[in-house]
Amino acid sequence: MNQDSFENNEIQVNGTIEKIVYQNEDNGYTVCRVVTEDLNDLTAVGIMPYLCAGEMVTLYGKMVFNSKYGEQLSVETYEKTLPSTETAILTYLSSGSVKGIGKLLASRIVKKYGLDTFDVIENNPLWLCEIKGMTRKKALDISEQFKMQNGIRSVVAFCRDFFSPNVSMQIYSKYGTESLDLIKQNPYVLCQEVSGVSFEKAEEIARSVGIKKKDPNRINAGVLYVLAYNREQNGHVYIPYDKLLTATASLLECEESLIASSLETLSDIGKVVITEVNNERAVYETNMYEDEKYVVDKLDLISKYGIRIDEKDCEPLIKMVQASSAIKYSPEQNRAITEALENGVFILTGGPGTGKTTITKAMISILESFGANVALCAPTGRAAKRMEEATGYETKTIHRLLEAQRDELNGETVFLKNQDYPIEEDVLIVDESSMIDLPLMAALLRAVNKTIKLIFIGDANQLPPVGPGYVFQDIVKSDRYNTVELTNIFRQSQESMIVVNAHSINDGEHLDIKPVHGNDFFIVSRPDDESTMNAIISLCEKGLKEKYKMSVFDGIQVISPSRKGNCGTEAICARLQEKLNPYSEEKREKKFLNTTFRVGDKVMQNKNNYSLAWKKEGEADGEGVFNGDIGVITAISLKEETITVDYDGRLAEYDFTMLDELELAYAITVHKSQGSEYPIIVIPLYRTSPRLLTRNLLYTAVTRAKNIVVLVGNPDLINKMIDNNKQSKRYTGLQYRLEHFE
Repeated sequence: MNQDSFENNEIQVNGTIEKIVYQNEDNGYTVCRVVTEDLNDLTAVGIMPYLCAGEMVTLYGKMVFNSKYGEQLSVETYEKTLPSTETAILTYLSSGSVKGIGKLLASRIVKKYGLDTFDVIENNPLWLCEIKGMTRKKALDISEQFKMQNGIRSVVAFCRDFFSPNVSMQIYSKYGTESLDLIKQNPYVLCQEVSGVSFEKAEEIARSVGIKKKDPNRINAGVLYVLAYNREQNGHVYIPYDKLLTATASLLECEESLIASSLETLSDIGKVVITEVNNERAVYETNMYEDEKYVVDKLDLISKYGIRIDEKDCEPLIKMVQASSAIKYSPEQNRAITEALENGVFILTGGPGTGKTTITKAMISILESFGANVALCAPTGRAAKRMEEATGYETKTIHRLLEAQRDELNGETVFLKNQDYPIEEDVLIVDESSMIDLPLMAALLRAVNKTIKLIFIGDANQLPPVGPGYVFQDIVKSDRYNTVELTNIFRQSQESMIVVNAHSINDGEHLDIKPVHGNDFFIVSRPDDESTMNAIISLCEKGLKEKYKMSVFDGIQVISPSRKGNCGTEAICARLQEKLNPYSEEKREKKFLNTTFRVGDKVMQNKNNYSLAWKKEGEADGEGVFNGDIGVITAISLKEETITVDYDGRLAEYDFTMLDELELAYAITVHKSQGSEYPIIVIPLYRTSPRLLTRNLLYTAVTRAKNIVVLVGNPDLINKMIDNNKQSKRYTGLQYRLEHFE
């Protein structure tokens, strides 16, 4: 075995594929036996698409120890070379590597053409018709199959220094035999069209093939990258024209005049829209502009044509519901119910304890008495579950309501419910609306008729959505549609210090930071990050568990401002895993990147996966696991290469190539907690980025608790966060367009 040492113990292995043990045709994950140059046997595992017995390979990776299968080479990248002897060529073709060629036909082809076999198959396929049993169609099909594999081989070889084989496979799947020419002529198209390819990687390829800094393709890609980066990382729907010029020129190290010229070109070909917002030029990605414009247009239509109930009918209906539910509505609640019934579009906002659920149940009852079909939805699974438990009515996630699916060709989300196939209900009530970003709001509005009644419920003081835009807050601030903000805290809620303190935080009022505060709101003071971490571990392991008979698996959730830092989610997850679910020979585990997943671990899905199948006892099988869903690992199969996660009785199975969709969830960020509610929450107070130590982040964290809040760490940070009411600027034109719409 020829092994050259690399950094981080990476090795190079040259050899021949003896046997394919397992291969997943969808993602290329392969387990194979390799005979090395010095005739040693080796098991190799990794993403190696279209690998076949008889092929000569150069594998790059690290030796790992599998507790069941022993020592293996975990392949990170690889190169293939076609066999060069008649015996090796025969082995290769006999293995079934080229569809249409079996052992007998392989023997006949190699016997006739010998070392020229591959050249004949690729360049003169009709010569194969001279062989017994070969038809013209079969010969051409075999040639196409061989060319495809050769094309993949070329792409993987060229991209070895830039991408994983998995990404190389995606590139070939998208562009086929033109892949290599496209990569060399304009690698920047990859960062716009292929998942997993960054602008920085496209830059590396461009430099390697000699593309100049002022190449128009590079300038255009740079502009689109700056727009996309700010949409994904900062939530901007557009960028001011002048700021975009400056930022892109700095990134690309070129003149602003080149950026201006590029913007004209991109505008002409429909990639961007240049318009005016708040008296300044604004540059939108075209889809963002169209989504924003559509939201404004559709809301206006619904406000005009949506179902309305006459004002004179509202009062007796409200009295009827009050009598049947034995509830006396406050004047504020009466007004909210009345305006919801009278208007096509209605917005209800307010903090905890202000009666949003009571109003929602009243609205549903009255609307159903009119014979209206009412649908309820929320942005996340946990938010939908909360609303369903609170109202007693079925509540779907927005994605499930819209019948979301993943387009396997481009990896994007598509919704089966749209303008041509809208939802049929008469009324749509949307909870936790502050979490909805611009693209999702546009998709939701495309899927409803203009005659629907649309009711948005949310808290405008929560954090902005993870995705682009600030839709709910923009709609509220525009004051275009009837909005009721609930401010009165009901007596039973006034007894909760969680509710009282949440409103104090939101109003900018300092809290009393004594160590103990009320019967459901506690402050545990610690002088530094290390003692803060130790206190959190102790509370989760013993203190809270013993007092409230709950654990991190069924009621306690640590919620941290940040992933990073001494008390960020990554550090806390590692410590809690070590303490609550430590290594055991009896528990199987799988290491993926810097994370070890172990049977019994609490994990969270970190992206929407609409096609992931699940089974639940007593129910029909289903599919779809969504961003923010939390479950527990119940099984790991090293033989089948799978991890099984239990999401409240739904058992979903992941193969090892999907583990980037999972992360440990002993602690989660405040952003990830939005829309959820937990019986007990623990919040670390430690110094991290000032942009995270803000009033609305603390408010959002505290309002995630149903029964108990425990703040642990430096208590001085509480009031500093309350004083820091700065909110990250998001460039969005929705409020402006709503205010100026005619």
